[in-house]
Amino acid sequence: MSPLLLVTLCVSALYGWVAWRLRHAPNAPSVRVLLPLALLTHGVLIYHSTLGQGDIRLGFGNSLSTILWLTALAYWLASRGAPLARLQSWVSGLAAVSVLVMAFFTATHAIPDSQALALRLHLVVSFLAYGLLAVAALHAVLMTMLEKQLHRGALMQDGAPPLLTLEAMLFRTIGLGFALLTLALFSGVFFSEELFGSALQFSHKTVLAILSWLVFGGLLLGRHFRGWRGRTALYWTITGFILLLLAYLGTQFVLEVVLRR
Repeated sequence: MSPLLLVTLCVSALYGWVAWRLRHAPNAPSVRVLLPLALLTHGVLIYHSTLGQGDIRLGFGNSLSTILWLTALAYWLASRGAPLARLQSWVSGLAAVSVLVMAFFTATHAIPDSQALALRLHLVVSFLAYGLLAVAALHAVLMTMLEKQLHRGALMQDGAPPLLTLEAMLFRTIGLGFALLTLALFSGVFFSEELFGSALQFSHKTVLAILSWLVFGGLLLGRHFRGWRGRTALYWTITGFILLLLAYLGTQFVLEVVLRR
């Protein structure tokens, strides 16, 4: 077994242990130590896989792992001011799987390092947008579950913050994610011209990304002018994220895993 694979398995196991511990003892000192350790080591693995070989290597495994790492990082930072143990548990479990996906789905699209600095900035902005909007989508799913429980007269689950707190966090996250997605789309137009010789290619990825941007923009406008909240906001959030997921990860999954291209 190679040292890199051994580290990968250890990081996945760390995430899995943290996910289990967060469900049963979220305030345990070991969680406060091992979760940051897992995040740090996961980040190093992502850097090595995507940027550590002299070029920029994109692919389904690297992209999925990066997005879930950013999601786990965002929840870890947010949890320092709000009780998000149950959400952190789910996200840590997904991050554990994503580390293994990065190790075993190794097909990549290598981009030469000639446009390294500017292109890396574009990638950072893009992945931050994906990560923040993934956080928003998970918030939306949890809020839907909590709302159904409240309608049945059930008590809120332990480790979950109040619904209004989640709603405020949801729209703050969507606002920042939308701003970063806007920057990613505009910078993507520039890099499309640099790499492919055309200003904008109307592929499935481009159309779905623009549709996602319109959905999130429409949601923020509806929130500002019409006071949208509750299920309306949740459905728009989930719809926008599904479009964004299909735009990038869905395309990569079909090409690399299904079609093996």
